[in-house]
Parts: sequence; structure tokens; C-alpha cells
Amino acid sequence: MPNLTLSDVVDVFSKAGTPKATKVRQVKNRAAYQPATDFYRALRSSIVSIHVNGKNRDALDNIVPSLADAKKIGNYQEIVDGYKKFWGKKAVGWFDPPRGSYSHAGVDVLVNPELGLIIDGKRIVIKLYFKSDEITKARIELVPVLMEVVLRASCQEGDLVALLDVRKSKLHFLGVATGPATAMLNAELAYVAALWPSV
Repeated sequence: MPNLTLSDVVDVFSKAGTPKATKVRQVKNRAAYQPATDFYRALRSSIVSIHVNGKNRDALDNIVPSLADAKKIGNYQEIVDGYKKFWGKKAVGWFDPPRGSYSHAGVDVLVNPELGLIIDGKRIVIKLYFKSDEITKARIELVPVLMEVVLRASCQEGDLVALLDVRKSKLHFLGVATGPATAMLNAELAYVAALWPSV
């Protein structure tokens, strides 16, 4: 049965109709994970490293000059610019983000947010979204729900969970009650389970 990452969930949940089915097919039929083919791996690792090591916002400017891949240079620069705008002049600290998993209808989801940031004294567990595909609040609100349901027991009281649309510098926080939203989450995963054998 399907094993999805939180990034897969973002990709699937943010689409509707035929594009959603296409994304499920792509997830099912992709090759096993290879770090060398993970387009955003170097960027993700660099952002995490900057925070873990307590570097300041200017360290982001060192990411793109280290690249040789022309396709990455353009994409990474847009993302770095978006991340710098998100960071702004905030005081930012680090904590190790919790991880966990969620299962429904035979679908297992690894919930693996990249960042645990203390922003102006507030702890926020953050999943990064790098892609340029349009995401709307209505389509993406189930991702913070999933993070809340899975990670709450491992969080401190008062911790927040959010998805960061990096290119737009926009944090999407938990904005709905988890009870009804969990039923919607389960419906989405049941859809994936029903479609999986036929794609």
C-alpha cells in the first residue's frame, strides 16, 4: 500500500480532478528515492544548516553561488529571495522539529517537517514548500491539520505548526478545527488508497 511523505501530501492535496489523479500516479510510479535526484535537497539542507548553526540571514546569500546547475540557479535564487523575505528582521532560533507518521485506509504518511524555528520567542514547526505550483489556503489547510494531529504529543504547549510557501514568503498556520478536518484528511487518503491500484 502507499507510503507518502509530507511533501507528497502537499502535492496531492493541493490539486483537484485529473491533476490530482496524475500526481497520485507520479508518486506511485516514481523510482526509489536517490539523494542525487532530489532537486531541492541541497537547498533544504543549506537552510536547515544555517539555522542549526545559528548563522544569520546573510548566510543565505552563499547558497546560489556554490551551484553549477543552471536550472537550479534560477529556481534556488527565487526560493532564497522568498526565504529572505520571510525571515526579514525577525529574531530566529532553532529547535529540532518532531517527526511522526499517520495511517489511514492503508496509506502511511511520514510527517517530516524540516524546521523547528523560534521566531520572536514563538516556537513554530515548519514544513517547507519550494515548488512554483499554485497552492491555495483552501486546498492546503489539511497539511497543518496532519502536522497537528501527528506531532502535537511531541510538541511543547503553545507550539504552532505551519506550512511555508517559500517562494511567496507565506506561512499557512492551522486555521480549522482538527475534528472535522481530520475526517476530510481521511477522505483524501481514502481517495489515494482507492486510486492507487489502478494508476
